Amino acid sequence: HADLPLGRPASHEPTCPPCHAPPRSSDDGEVSTSLRVRPDLLPWLGTLGRLVLGGVWIVAGALKVTDLDASVRAVRAYRLLPEIVAQFVGAGLPVVEILLGILLVIGFGVRVAAIASAVLMAAFVVGIASVWARGIQIDCGCFGSGGQLAPGAKPTYGLELTRDGGLLVLALLLARWPSGRLALDNRW
Repeated sequence: HADLPLGRPASHEPTCPPCHAPPRSSDDGEVSTSLRVRPDLLPWLGTLGRLVLGGVWIVAGALKVTDLDASVRAVRAYRLLPEIVAQFVGAGLPVVEILLGILLVIGFGVRVAAIASAVLMAAFVVGIASVWARGIQIDCGCFGSGGQLAPGAKPTYGLELTRDGGLLVLALLLARWPSGRLALDNRW
Protein backbone atom coordinates (compact mmCIF):
# COMPACT_ATOMS: atom_id res chain seq x y z
CA HIS A 1 0.00 0.00 0.00
CA ALA A 2 2.99 2.31 -0.30
CA ASP A 3 1.51 3.65 -3.54
CA LEU A 4 -1.56 5.13 -1.77
CA PRO A 5 -1.70 8.95 -1.54
CA LEU A 6 -1.15 10.43 1.92
CA GLY A 7 -4.28 10.63 4.02
CA ARG A 8 -6.11 7.79 2.24
CA PRO A 9 -7.02 4.67 4.18
CA ALA A 10 -5.16 1.48 3.39
CA SER A 11 -8.31 -0.35 2.32
CA HIS A 12 -9.87 -1.13 -1.01
CA GLU A 13 -13.24 0.42 -0.08
CA PRO A 14 -14.39 3.52 -1.95
CA THR A 15 -13.97 6.67 0.09
CA CYS A 16 -15.77 9.95 0.57
CA PRO A 17 -13.47 12.53 -1.13
CA PRO A 18 -13.88 15.46 1.29
CA CYS A 19 -12.77 13.51 4.36
CA HIS A 20 -11.39 10.21 3.00
CA ALA A 21 -13.79 8.26 5.20
CA PRO A 22 -15.59 5.21 3.86
CA PRO A 23 -19.13 6.04 2.75
CA ARG A 24 -21.86 5.06 5.18
CA SER A 25 -24.48 2.48 4.25
CA SER A 26 -28.08 2.96 5.21
CA ASP A 27 -30.33 0.17 6.43
CA ASP A 28 -31.68 -0.33 2.89
CA GLY A 29 -28.18 -0.87 1.49
CA GLU A 30 -27.80 2.55 -0.20
CA VAL A 31 -24.42 4.19 0.15
CA SER A 32 -24.32 7.77 1.46
CA THR A 33 -21.54 10.15 0.50
CA SER A 34 -22.75 13.02 2.69
CA LEU A 35 -20.33 15.88 3.09
CA ARG A 36 -18.39 15.75 6.35
CA VAL A 37 -16.09 18.45 7.64
CA ARG A 38 -12.51 17.42 8.24
CA PRO A 39 -11.88 17.39 12.01
CA ASP A 40 -8.75 19.53 11.65
CA LEU A 41 -10.88 22.31 10.08
CA LEU A 42 -13.50 22.46 12.85
CA PRO A 43 -11.47 24.71 15.20
CA TRP A 44 -10.82 27.12 12.31
CA LEU A 45 -14.53 27.18 11.45
CA GLY A 46 -15.24 28.08 15.09
CA THR A 47 -12.68 30.87 14.86
CA LEU A 48 -14.23 32.17 11.65
CA GLY A 49 -17.69 32.10 13.27
CA ARG A 50 -16.40 33.99 16.32
CA LEU A 51 -14.78 36.65 14.14
CA VAL A 52 -17.86 37.12 11.94
CA LEU A 53 -20.32 37.38 14.83
CA GLY A 54 -17.92 39.42 16.95
CA GLY A 55 -17.20 41.77 14.06
CA VAL A 56 -20.92 42.33 13.45
CA TRP A 57 -21.45 43.17 17.13
CA ILE A 58 -18.51 45.59 17.24
CA VAL A 59 -19.60 47.42 14.08
CA ALA A 60 -23.26 47.57 15.16
CA GLY A 61 -22.38 48.84 18.62
CA ALA A 62 -19.76 51.33 17.44
CA LEU A 63 -22.19 52.89 14.95
CA LYS A 64 -24.74 53.43 17.73
CA VAL A 65 -22.62 54.29 20.76
CA THR A 66 -21.81 57.80 19.51
CA ASP A 67 -25.51 58.73 19.22
CA LEU A 68 -27.41 57.11 22.07
CA ASP A 69 -30.46 59.33 21.44
CA ALA A 70 -30.83 57.74 17.98
CA SER A 71 -30.39 54.29 19.54
CA VAL A 72 -33.20 55.03 22.00
CA ARG A 73 -35.41 56.31 19.13
CA ALA A 74 -34.75 53.10 17.20
CA VAL A 75 -35.80 50.93 20.16
CA ARG A 76 -38.83 53.14 20.81
CA ALA A 77 -39.94 52.78 17.14
CA TYR A 78 -40.69 49.08 17.66
CA ARG A 79 -43.48 50.04 20.09
CA LEU A 80 -42.87 46.93 22.19
CA LEU A 81 -41.38 48.27 25.42
CA PRO A 82 -42.55 50.81 28.00
CA GLU A 83 -40.80 54.18 27.58
CA ILE A 84 -38.43 53.81 30.55
CA VAL A 85 -37.38 50.33 29.41
CA ALA A 86 -36.90 51.53 25.81
CA GLN A 87 -34.60 54.29 27.09
CA PHE A 88 -32.57 51.85 29.16
CA VAL A 89 -32.31 49.28 26.34
CA GLY A 90 -31.51 51.89 23.71
CA ALA A 91 -28.72 53.41 25.79
CA GLY A 92 -27.28 50.10 27.00
CA LEU A 93 -27.53 48.00 23.84
CA PRO A 94 -24.55 49.54 21.98
CA VAL A 95 -22.24 48.94 24.94
CA VAL A 96 -23.45 45.35 25.31
CA GLU A 97 -22.94 44.76 21.57
CA ILE A 98 -19.37 46.09 21.69
CA LEU A 99 -18.54 43.99 24.78
CA LEU A 100 -19.97 40.82 23.21
CA GLY A 101 -18.01 41.54 20.04
CA ILE A 102 -14.75 41.98 21.91
CA LEU A 103 -15.28 38.78 23.91
CA LEU A 104 -15.97 36.80 20.74
CA VAL A 105 -13.06 38.26 18.79
CA ILE A 106 -10.52 37.57 21.54
CA GLY A 107 -12.13 34.22 22.30
CA PHE A 108 -12.80 34.77 26.00
CA GLY A 109 -15.99 33.35 27.48
CA VAL A 110 -17.08 32.23 24.03
CA ARG A 111 -19.93 29.99 25.15
CA VAL A 112 -21.45 32.66 27.43
CA ALA A 113 -20.98 35.38 24.78
CA ALA A 114 -22.52 33.11 22.14
CA ILE A 115 -25.54 32.34 24.35
CA ALA A 116 -26.03 36.06 25.07
CA SER A 117 -25.68 36.71 21.31
CA ALA A 118 -28.31 34.08 20.54
CA VAL A 119 -30.73 35.64 23.04
CA LEU A 120 -30.19 39.12 21.55
CA MET A 121 -30.52 37.85 17.96
CA ALA A 122 -33.73 36.02 18.86
CA ALA A 123 -35.08 39.24 20.39
CA PHE A 124 -34.13 41.15 17.22
CA VAL A 125 -35.86 38.54 15.03
CA VAL A 126 -39.02 38.76 17.17
CA GLY A 127 -38.91 42.58 17.12
CA ILE A 128 -38.49 42.82 13.35
CA ALA A 129 -41.16 40.17 12.69
CA SER A 130 -43.47 42.00 15.07
CA VAL A 131 -43.26 45.37 13.31
CA TRP A 132 -43.60 43.66 9.93
CA ALA A 133 -46.72 41.79 11.09
CA ARG A 134 -48.22 44.98 12.57
CA GLY A 135 -47.57 46.98 9.39
CA ILE A 136 -45.20 49.43 11.09
CA GLN A 137 -42.60 50.76 8.67
CA ILE A 138 -39.28 51.48 10.38
CA ASP A 139 -35.55 51.16 9.85
CA CYS A 140 -34.47 48.36 12.21
CA GLY A 141 -31.67 50.47 13.67
CA CYS A 142 -29.36 47.47 13.65
CA PHE A 143 -26.41 49.50 12.38
CA GLY A 144 -27.21 52.97 13.64
CA SER A 145 -29.97 55.53 13.09
CA GLY A 146 -33.20 53.53 13.01
CA GLY A 147 -36.69 54.76 13.76
CA GLN A 148 -39.31 55.91 11.31
CA LEU A 149 -38.55 55.60 7.61
CA ALA A 150 -38.45 58.63 5.38
CA PRO A 151 -41.58 59.14 3.24
CA GLY A 152 -41.54 56.77 0.27
CA ALA A 153 -38.83 54.52 1.76
CA LYS A 154 -39.65 50.83 2.04
CA PRO A 155 -38.58 48.57 4.91
CA THR A 156 -36.26 45.64 4.21
CA TYR A 157 -37.63 43.26 6.79
CA GLY A 158 -37.05 40.09 4.77
CA LEU A 159 -33.36 40.85 4.37
CA GLU A 160 -33.03 41.86 8.02
CA LEU A 161 -34.76 38.69 9.23
CA THR A 162 -32.57 36.55 6.98
CA ARG A 163 -29.40 38.24 8.25
CA ASP A 164 -30.39 38.07 11.91
CA GLY A 165 -31.67 34.50 11.54
CA GLY A 166 -28.32 33.46 10.07
CA LEU A 167 -26.46 35.21 12.89
CA LEU A 168 -28.76 33.48 15.39
CA VAL A 169 -27.85 30.09 13.92
CA LEU A 170 -24.16 31.04 14.04
CA ALA A 171 -24.49 32.07 17.71
CA LEU A 172 -26.20 28.76 18.54
CA LEU A 173 -23.45 26.81 16.78
CA LEU A 174 -20.81 28.72 18.75
CA ALA A 175 -22.70 28.06 21.98
CA ARG A 176 -22.64 24.34 21.19
CA TRP A 177 -19.06 24.22 19.86
CA PRO A 178 -17.24 27.21 21.37
CA SER A 179 -13.66 26.02 20.95
CA GLY A 180 -11.52 27.39 18.19
CA ARG A 181 -8.08 28.63 17.33
CA LEU A 182 -6.55 31.90 18.50
CA ALA A 183 -8.80 32.10 21.56
CA LEU A 184 -7.97 33.18 25.10
CA ASP A 185 -10.25 30.39 26.35
CA ASN A 186 -7.58 27.96 25.12
CA ARG A 187 -5.02 29.43 27.53
CA TRP A 188 -6.78 28.09 30.61
